[in-house]
Amino acid sequence: MSGAAILPPLTHLFYSLLQSFCLTIQIFLSLILTVSRTERVNSQEYKVLFVFDKRESSVSFLVQLLFLLSVMAAADLRDELSCSICLSIYTDPVSLPCSHNFCRGCIGRVLGTQEGSGPYSCPECRQEFKERPALPRNRTLGNIAERFRPTETEPGETGIFCTYCVLSLVPAVKSCLHCEASLCETHLRMHSKSAEHVLTQPTDSFMERKCSVHHKVLEYYCCEESVCVCVSCCLAGEHRGHRVELLSEASEKKKETLRKVVEKLRPEREETERGAQRLQERRREVAEKAAGETERVTALFRDIREQLEALEKRLLSDISSQKEKLSLTLTDLMEQLEIKKDELSRKIRHIEELCNMADPLTVLQERESHGAADNEGGRERHDIKVPAVGDLDVDLISETLLTGLAAIGTGVKGRIYGQEATDLLLDINTAHNNVSVSGDRKSASYSLTKLHYPQSPERFQDYPQSLSSRSFPSGRHYWEVEVSESGGWMVGVAYTSIERRGDQSGIGNNNKSWCLYRWYNNNRYSVVHNSKRTDLPHVSSCRRIRISLDYEAGRLSFYELSEPIRHLHTFTVTFTEPLHVAFWVKGINSWVRIIS
Repeated sequence: MSGAAILPPLTHLFYSLLQSFCLTIQIFLSLILTVSRTERVNSQEYKVLFVFDKRESSVSFLVQLLFLLSVMAAADLRDELSCSICLSIYTDPVSLPCSHNFCRGCIGRVLGTQEGSGPYSCPECRQEFKERPALPRNRTLGNIAERFRPTETEPGETGIFCTYCVLSLVPAVKSCLHCEASLCETHLRMHSKSAEHVLTQPTDSFMERKCSVHHKVLEYYCCEESVCVCVSCCLAGEHRGHRVELLSEASEKKKETLRKVVEKLRPEREETERGAQRLQERRREVAEKAAGETERVTALFRDIREQLEALEKRLLSDISSQKEKLSLTLTDLMEQLEIKKDELSRKIRHIEELCNMADPLTVLQERESHGAADNEGGRERHDIKVPAVGDLDVDLISETLLTGLAAIGTGVKGRIYGQEATDLLLDINTAHNNVSVSGDRKSASYSLTKLHYPQSPERFQDYPQSLSSRSFPSGRHYWEVEVSESGGWMVGVAYTSIERRGDQSGIGNNNKSWCLYRWYNNNRYSVVHNSKRTDLPHVSSCRRIRISLDYEAGRLSFYELSEPIRHLHTFTVTFTEPLHVAFWVKGINSWVRIIS
């Protein structure tokens, strides 16, 4: 029989044998794999389920067999790429001298614990090293491990992947507690919909949802001990006889309780939100005010520079004018002296010529020499005096400079503080009988004897204090006062409606007055409002105080005019009535004076 005739029967025989072999393997694997086969791939449990039908072709079976082998190979490869310490894929793998590989961080921690306790050793083979071994990086292994490491979890993903997608990492959308498997969108559609297959959010902690004693699914909630239990715990375990509920029922009850908590929290959240909105509005106001102040200060400095430049030009012009005037005078005098010098030079030359002549008759007959001879004979001398010339008027320049700077300073003060309280006077009708008001109504001092002022409903009856005749219903104002070194005093502001008698009539003893207080014969400051005194850390070092009022902004500030100026305190208030300047004095030689 020829080779061509033999080939078809052999081919048919080979194919029949292959088909029989595949069928045998298929039946064997069906018995094993019909239940399931679990492979750990990339820290995920993949259940590979193969159900074979006898009608399947051998080619289809070979495909499934190759698929299974590829999964097993991938799992084996991942095992080889896993660090034996952390059991995860290598991160920055390094090698020990014994050729075993570990993550740099893992082996570093292990070697750190071995330091000082004896020789170093490999966690894998226990080979010992006398010195701490170097850790060279295994770049090849690192590159391979990098390809098998899962990518970073995207926002919204859980990092848990579908159990059944073994060839690629597909994010899971649900986990089945009954199957202990995680499912992607595709496998979820094909998953059983029966009640026992409870679906939850993706999780890889299935053991946490099982009873640690009976290893059964937690189905009940023990109301007495507030724990989740399985059916065996209820029937024969520690929770036998306890009042239990289905997880769904207990969950609904807890949800109802939580809803009530939410109802209570909502008003609090709304109030918090309103508070945040108020703070936001306040921040906006502060930003707007800061922008306005920045613009105002910038404009103020621009104006100051312009005024200073104008003053500089005026002073330089005055200096230049004086210089030119003096220069002209000096030039005229210099020309006169030059003429006289030339005349004298001519006479000197003529006389020298006479002195050099040999003819006596000629010398004696020369008339111009008589004056010189007579002068010499009479020993008369005419000293040539330089005429007096005026100097630069430095005093005038200095006075102009100081006057100009003072005018600029006055203008700046007016723009910063508003209208100056230069006409601020004390109202004698409010002065207590122990307060002596000066004739110019600028100062108030304590009097040991009563002064018996005329009766007035505006007069203070119980405290030695007085108000100003002028009030401030709005605007920005400032005034300066000089205070005594001895005794006690208060300076501040008060509403017109402040009480005139009783404990509430004292400055600072009510909600209608604010003041700075200097203790009796002490150099300590305090601020007082509504009977609340706050001691300040500052020590008195100057007898002049500036009070600044911004009515609309609700700010009352106190400054000590020392060198440098010190800010003492600022009250922040919403003013509702016109404000009067208020003074209080007590003790021998205690006084306060308004500086005009």
